[in-house]
Amino acid sequence: MKPKMTLKRIAKELGVSISTVSKALHDNKEISQDNRDKIQAFAKFYNYRPNNIALSLKNKKTKTIGLIIPEIVHNFFAKVISGIEHVAKLKGYNVLIAVTNESFDKEVINMELLVHSNIDGFIMSLSKETLLNQDKHHLQETINQGIPIVMFDRVLNDIDCDKVIVDDLKGAKMATQKLIDTGCKKILLLTTEDFINIGKLRTQGYLEVLKENNITPDPDIIYRVSDMGNLERKQEAIEEDINKIFDRVSDIDGIFAVNEIYAITALNVARQRGLRVPEDLSVVSFSDGILSQHSRPSLTTISQHGFKIGEVAASLLIDRLSHEDEEKEYETKIVKTELIERDSTR
Repeated sequence: MKPKMTLKRIAKELGVSISTVSKALHDNKEISQDNRDKIQAFAKFYNYRPNNIALSLKNKKTKTIGLIIPEIVHNFFAKVISGIEHVAKLKGYNVLIAVTNESFDKEVINMELLVHSNIDGFIMSLSKETLLNQDKHHLQETINQGIPIVMFDRVLNDIDCDKVIVDDLKGAKMATQKLIDTGCKKILLLTTEDFINIGKLRTQGYLEVLKENNITPDPDIIYRVSDMGNLERKQEAIEEDINKIFDRVSDIDGIFAVNEIYAITALNVARQRGLRVPEDLSVVSFSDGILSQHSRPSLTTISQHGFKIGEVAASLLIDRLSHEDEEKEYETKIVKTELIERDSTR
């Protein structure tokens, strides 16, 4: 009996990437004709059926949503899941959840597995590797095959689908202005690399507020965290890098972190260095999660209203599924942010 083939196994057997296999099976011209022929012949020999064939067998709705998130360490995603589950239950839908761990290959595999489970549509926050590579063939092909996608938080603007985002720019401006209003003049920014849309917008908000307050940005205190890989090692590296920044720049009096993991790490560094928060150093972060509420001191944060994002995303998807025969324009819903003041700011 021939072994059961998957995208991952075909890629391993032929010594190519999962993305290459997926593109070749969909006859994408980015892959050379020789490689397309080889991969398609291999798949045919092992009776492998790509998503579009599986979809042709799909003849009824299952009332099941596929939810794909990049990680589970952030409380933000737990809140989004709760919001999605709340609306899904009210509408009689089930939710299947998959985690990519920031991997593009895992994202492609998860979509394939969920399509074969006959989900009706996807709600997704994209992995960092997907955003870095700008490889979106799996998303476009899924939409082309009639399965709707709603993206939230981390999105690609050039994919036509419904989206739910927060006003990252405005939220970052609120956070930075709060620090300036409390007397901070040297504000360390802990952000992501610019290929992640939310980090880029939050960095932009920080820079705009500095300019509005006649403060010249200092590149030495803008730290774009490269945090792919092992979680424990990431935290150690980030802590080490923040310490180095404090060694170089001694008069930092404020920190704006684009997520609460970075902020909590910064609090640990401050504690190690004998800095008092908020007397010596004020800290504001994005994401109003459990860590923010129960850290010592508790964190002043920009709330993204994750539960609301989940509710809106689920409502958008279910509404589109309910009116799939109608030509509906895609929507981008913006959820307002809110500054929640706690003990980490003066």
